Amino acid sequence: MKGRKSIAKRLKITKNGKIMRRQSFRRHLKAGKTSKRLRNLKRIKELTGYYAKKIRKATGTGTRKKSRVKTNK
Repeated sequence: MKGRKSIAKRLKITKNGKIMRRQSFRRHLKAGKTSKRLRNLKRIKELTGYYAKKIRKATGTGTRKKSRVKTNK
């Protein structure tokens, strides 16, 4: 299935299937924001829940991979 490139360009999908997004409110009007707030807005956040599920479907990346748990036998 063809994925939506316009969405994929704005997000980063990690090898484990996490969807990472940039935060808003950093483009302009920075004078009214504190240094701490601007610094924290630089951080990349993970998308979770219903919205992440919709994005996965739209970009055609499928479901998130489950991490393997090692067991000692």
